[in-house]
Amino acid sequence: MLSYFSNPQRFDQLARTLIPIFGVLTLGLLAVGIWLAFFGSPPDYQQGETVRIMYVHVPAAYMAMALYAALAVASFVYFVWRHALADTAAEVIAPIGAAFTVLALFTGSLWGKPMWGTWWEWDARMTSVLVLLLVYLGYMALRAAIEDAQQAARTAAILGMAGIINLVIVKFSVDWWSSLHQPASVIRFDGPTIHPSQLWPLAIMALAYTFLAGWLVLYRLRSQALRRRARTLQRQREQAARRNEDAVS
Repeated sequence: MLSYFSNPQRFDQLARTLIPIFGVLTLGLLAVGIWLAFFGSPPDYQQGETVRIMYVHVPAAYMAMALYAALAVASFVYFVWRHALADTAAEVIAPIGAAFTVLALFTGSLWGKPMWGTWWEWDARMTSVLVLLLVYLGYMALRAAIEDAQQAARTAAILGMAGIINLVIVKFSVDWWSSLHQPASVIRFDGPTIHPSQLWPLAIMALAYTFLAGWLVLYRLRSQALRRRARTLQRQREQAARRNEDAVS
């Protein structure tokens, strides 16, 4: 699959097809999800209206983790098979994942203040998500700090793969350590424990975030691929011009 879409023309055709589809799905799902979250679902019997932050916070945290998992997989594929598309995918995912992580931390702080009486607490879940943000930022800084493109890609791929350890910690932190966060209530072996009146808006918002992330990744990936193709063509023209000058002289 990667070999097939590593061809720039094939990937460009795929991206041009999926980008508008993902855009329409994102807008539609966000419209439905926001209406259900803020008007179509009841307040929580304990948290009251504050529970509505959940519909923004939980999908953001989910996307922060999902995008890092995608970055780690892309880094592995590049590190092993040297697929340029995989490296480009990891590069464009990093800032998008960092943005979702910032949103998760910010909305979590807003939710935590009325529920726990504090904007921030150094518990395992919050600390590991903060580390996730630092790994995203470190990945981007590492790529920017190394001038040689291949060396930057290879070194960043190692960091991207190593960061998967923290992703596991984020996922299981509430099970391994005492935490203010409650255990998983949606993805469980025995089924969700959240009421359908809240589960459906949450699921729709999570799906909207997924298509939004897909749209952003594809859009930036296509733009980056086009820039790389333009640079390659420019180098080829410069090399051809030098050969012509050498032939004339």
